[in-house]
Amino acid sequence: MSHVPALKRIYTEHVFPELMKSRGYKNKHQVPKITKISLNTGIDAEADKNQIVDIQRDLASIAGQKPVLTKSRKAISNFKLRENQVVGCRVTLRGNAMWDFLYRLIAVSLPTIRDFRGVPPKLDGQGNYNLGVSDFTIFPEITVENVKKAMGLDITIVTTASTDEEGRELLKLLGMPFRRVEAKSVTT
Repeated sequence: MSHVPALKRIYTEHVFPELMKSRGYKNKHQVPKITKISLNTGIDAEADKNQIVDIQRDLASIAGQKPVLTKSRKAISNFKLRENQVVGCRVTLRGNAMWDFLYRLIAVSLPTIRDFRGVPPKLDGQGNYNLGVSDFTIFPEITVENVKKAMGLDITIVTTASTDEEGRELLKLLGMPFRRVEAKSVTT
């Protein structure tokens, strides 16, 4: 018997029927779903090989799979950047690894942020969600003692939703803690 992630089970048992009912979809293939999650981080141009290996190790422990190093395409002297120099590290998660990561992000990592009031509710216009984490030590897989330099992390959740409203409703039903937007009152 294969492992079914908890969040995937929640999606199939609760979120999927709720979206079918609330949005009035006629076909089950119209219901939005998450297709992939991309994790990306930048590496300083002056970083040495040990720092690159450390960042790669940390991102691998967060994602659960080995990241790919991204390299510069051309040299830019103002940024002290040479061609084919390592400038970042990225991972694309799909399937069970994607569901496990999203569950850990929503249930464990985001609540550990100090003074956390929710994530911004803005999507990219096509139903996808981008989240920037300024300090990757919020993930329990990272031991703070081994971290030499703080690193940010860009998380992109790609969905099949055609509009931002559909994507936001999908993520909200999955448990994404969106920040409440207070309506500004106009006084004259």
